[in-house]
Amino acid sequence: MRSVFKKFIKIIVIYFLLVTSVTAEELMVFNFTEEELNSLDVRKVRGADAKTAYSIGNNEKGNYLKAVAENAASGVGKEIKINLDKTPFINITWKIEKDLKGIKENTKKGHDFAARVFVIKKTGATPLSNRAINYVFSSNSNVGETWPSPYTKKSIDRVLASTKSNLNEWVTVKANVKEDFKKFHDLEVKELSGVAIMVDTDNSKLTAVSYYQNIFFSSE
Repeated sequence: MRSVFKKFIKIIVIYFLLVTSVTAEELMVFNFTEEELNSLDVRKVRGADAKTAYSIGNNEKGNYLKAVAENAASGVGKEIKINLDKTPFINITWKIEKDLKGIKENTKKGHDFAARVFVIKKTGATPLSNRAINYVFSSNSNVGETWPSPYTKKSIDRVLASTKSNLNEWVTVKANVKEDFKKFHDLEVKELSGVAIMVDTDNSKLTAVSYYQNIFFSSE
């Protein structure tokens, strides 16, 4: 009886080892530390009066990035190679404390977002040739709505969350980046080139406050 029990324990151990070996892969994009924030690329939107203010905070779930944009527009990001064959899903936890109600986000005059995350694929020698999916937390549109940026068709705006239903609440969303590049750009992208965060209010001249936490890619 004891030998049968030992065999049973061995089978259980082997099973859990096998399960562990095939669990979902994850690749964290940002750590949201002061050191990292100082090392990120900062890009101010041409013509904007000021840069968005980014700072680090923390809660019971770890560090987060806070963004405050007062008639401002700039982003922070990094070049990072992400194998979309292995980890095609982007996962974002974010919150909007102060949104941008009343603007038309698919127009040049209203193309501002209190929270957005860009995923970028380099397709040429200059930044203007890059293709992007712009995952947004909208202040006015519904989840699932999608449109080309009014400034360039090489960037697609896709609404993953909306303050219509989630204002001042942490929300976690997920999207298949590989499928989105194929669907919206007709590109078979195996490897991403970079990820960026931006909060902008330069068109609307309003103020937005938002937070980001746990941005990572996963296999499922």
